[in-house]
Amino acid sequence: MNVDSILSSISQRAERSPSETELFISVLETKTVKKKDFLIRAGDICRYDYFVNQGCLKICYTDGKGLEYVTKFAIENWWVVEIESFLHLTPCFFSYQALEDTELLSISKANYDLLIDRIPAYQKFTIQRWQNSFVALQNRFIQSNSFTALEMYEGFKQKYPDLDQRISLRLTASYLGTRLDDRS
Repeated sequence: MNVDSILSSISQRAERSPSETELFISVLETKTVKKKDFLIRAGDICRYDYFVNQGCLKICYTDGKGLEYVTKFAIENWWVVEIESFLHLTPCFFSYQALEDTELLSISKANYDLLIDRIPAYQKFTIQRWQNSFVALQNRFIQSNSFTALEMYEGFKQKYPDLDQRISLRLTASYLGTRLDDRS
């Protein structure tokens, strides 16, 4: 199990002792999701907090007409969790699908609670991570309501460098809030 990237991710925001690092590594589980398979489907309970070691996931939902909307991507060195489902054991609204063979490290809810209680640096890291997620959500809302398509695409390229080389134009368009068949 390669833990270098996940440890680096945490170290950027919080220091840990060697014993805390050992505890953290001991609770990690690996999961592999093959291209086109689902990590989580809408309606499932999200029982893990995930870190993408390798690969790419799309996070999306489908409306009543069967149209899919991509809300974000999770690429290497990104954390991904459906927070409400994970914290409250409620059904997920979103689906998480692998766009490439994807290797993840995961932390169960019980182990997440253990880490929060026993490793202050992990608690600090998690708070900062979720605060940053909230800011990103606000920025995405602003962009989708006030940016031009070109400005949104430039923001996409900045947030996800080279991802457009790994995913289809249809997925990029969905993320940007348009469809390839839109004429407007």
